[in-house]
Amino acid sequence: MGEKAGRVVVGSWNWLWGVPVESGGKVAVAVAEDSLQSMQEAVQKLAQAVAAQEGAYKTAKGKYEAKIKEFKTFEQQALLAQKNGNEEAARMAMTKAIQTEQILPTLEDMVKQAEVAVNASKEKLNRERLKLEAYKAEMQNLKDMSEVNEALATIVKVNNEFDIGSAKSDFEKAKGAVERRNLQAKALAELSENPAEKMQADIEKIALDDEVARRLQMLQDSSAKKLPE
Repeated sequence: MGEKAGRVVVGSWNWLWGVPVESGGKVAVAVAEDSLQSMQEAVQKLAQAVAAQEGAYKTAKGKYEAKIKEFKTFEQQALLAQKNGNEEAARMAMTKAIQTEQILPTLEDMVKQAEVAVNASKEKLNRERLKLEAYKAEMQNLKDMSEVNEALATIVKVNNEFDIGSAKSDFEKAKGAVERRNLQAKALAELSENPAEKMQADIEKIALDDEVARRLQMLQDSSAKKLPE
């Protein structure tokens, strides 16, 4: 992906997964999407670079193969000139063949090195593509997790809004206060009452009840005597 781009992407991704989901939410998803976009761009650039490498390798390999053909052609020319008795042309053609032959090992090594480098780049590109696909899957998982968190947050919010627990608590506190106040009032009433006066009031009430009963009886007896026989 390139050293700089790789550091940015890995740094962003490490930051993302280091953030708790509860505090990440939509912001964390947005950061992950930006990081994933950077990865995709980096992989695309790597693919372009590998394509350019492969193109250069094919060009170098073509040049090497052309040199081999050129070498064989010079040998054939030397052989043909020698058969025709043209010694000077034969020597000239063989000289060119030898010069070409001397450079072939160097060209071969260079082509092999280029082939190794291109293959290594292709393998790296494949690894990065696999990583990218894995991150895409994680990205989808992160989105799903964020959506679930949003749903749970909504549920908690609704539960809090319609929670009567605090109201019940306030009612119980008020009820307790009223009951305590009632008990205090009764205690104060009992403490403020004079026992002697209460006894006297009770005696007077009993006496009044007896007097009322006696008078009613007298009235009944008197009424009975006045009735005609």
